[in-house]
Amino acid sequence: MNLLAPLAALFGIEVERTVHQAKTLALIYGLIGLSFAIAFGFLVAAGYIATAQYLGPIQAALIFAGGFVVLGGVFLLGLGIGNGRRRQQIARKRRSSETGALITTAALTALPAVLKSPAIVKLGIPAAAIAAFALLRDSDDAKPDD
Repeated sequence: MNLLAPLAALFGIEVERTVHQAKTLALIYGLIGLSFAIAFGFLVAAGYIATAQYLGPIQAALIFAGGFVVLGGVFLLGLGIGNGRRRQQIARKRRSSETGALITTAALTALPAVLKSPAIVKLGIPAAAIAAFALLRDSDDAKPDD
C-alpha cells in the first residue's frame, strides 16, 4: 500500500489533490441532496395542507398515503425490472464464457488425434479456422445493442 502513492506520482497523478477534491464533491453533493429532501418535505406538507383544506384532514391523509404507496410500488417494480435485466446479462456472459471454455477444451482434447493423420491436418486446419471464424462472427452478430 505504501508503494501506491509513489507509483501514482510516477504517472503524474496527484493523489492528495484528487482525494481532497473527491471529499469536497461528496460533501457538496450530500448538502445538495439534503436540501432537495427538505424542499420535497415542505412541498408534501404544503400539498397536504392544501388538500386538507379542500377535502378534510382524514381524506387528505388517505390520498397522500395511497399516493406514496403507489409511488413505492412503482419504485419496487423498477427495482425488480433492473435486477431481472442484470441477472439476464450475467447469465448471458456466463453462458458465453462457458461455451468458449467448452469449445477450447474440446479443441485441445481433439488436437492430438487430429494431428496424427496427415490428410486431416491438410483439411482439418482450414476447416477449423473457417468454423472458428463463423462461430466468432455469429456470436458478435447475436449480441443485442445495449
